[in-house]
Amino acid sequence: MTFELKTARGPYRLALAKEPEKLPHATLLTLSLERLDGIEKVTLQCRIASAIAPSSDSSELLAKVARWIEREFEMTRENALKSIRSERTLMVLVFDAESRGPF
Repeated sequence: MTFELKTARGPYRLALAKEPEKLPHATLLTLSLERLDGIEKVTLQCRIASAIAPSSDSSELLAKVARWIEREFEMTRENALKSIRSERTLMVLVFDAESRGPF
């Protein structure tokens, strides 16, 4: 399942980069954010607490995250790129009771 995001930088495709991981109290989604013309591809992760999103259906979770990333695109993209370049790790967006994001 993929979602097309309309951003100020042009259209991007958001998709699962690998199968969701079920953690003890959360679901971990690894996401690929790719510009449709292929110029840029960024990977990031979202950890979604089970307490705020009891369903672990990946398409449902991805749909909610897609809308949020589209609204917060510039900040999310910049932080994901910085994390990869400077820390050499994937940025992890955490959605829980304190930071609900789209949930």
